[in-house]
Amino acid sequence: MGLVGLVALWFFVSVPLVFFGAAVGYKRSPIQNPQAVSQIPRFIPEQKWHMKPSVMVMCAGAVPFGAAFIELYFILSSLWLNKFYYVFGFFAIVFCILIVTCAEISVVLTYFQLCYEDYRWWWRAFLYAGSSGIYMFLYSAYYFLTSLNISSPASMILYFSYMAISSYSLFIVTGTVGFLSSWVFVRYIYSTLKVD
Repeated sequence: MGLVGLVALWFFVSVPLVFFGAAVGYKRSPIQNPQAVSQIPRFIPEQKWHMKPSVMVMCAGAVPFGAAFIELYFILSSLWLNKFYYVFGFFAIVFCILIVTCAEISVVLTYFQLCYEDYRWWWRAFLYAGSSGIYMFLYSAYYFLTSLNISSPASMILYFSYMAISSYSLFIVTGTVGFLSSWVFVRYIYSTLKVD
């Protein structure tokens, strides 16, 4: 493709899409809250140990990762051990299960958090589902120790760099799914409230 092709893609695809998105976003009305929001923050009661953000994030990431970790073994084997991967239909099904699981776990934990009168759900909803990327990186380290026979430092750096990029990508994708599903859920439950 070369440097000329990359510059052409940037000028003829990326730049027009930026201006198109800006024009569409400027013409839309701003997002309105379903209920009036007080400017004074509410007192958040002391949370139990299982409602602490670190505990909830690490427990929440295990659920989506558990839905897809067996398929991850075959993907890593095809990438690093030169094995053939030919069940792309099954991969698509597992990816859909992963997305649905991320949405469900994020909505459920956001609901629990709101039930315990903790309204700070925005970043936590992102981290609940996104923490499956942390589990992916930990699994890739386990896979490195048990299945690969790499002794060169350059190869190790290459492996862990690629797996860190892949894990971060999964973190961003699943975190976005978790946040958007929790955002839709919170907007729905607060739009059904009747305030007199």
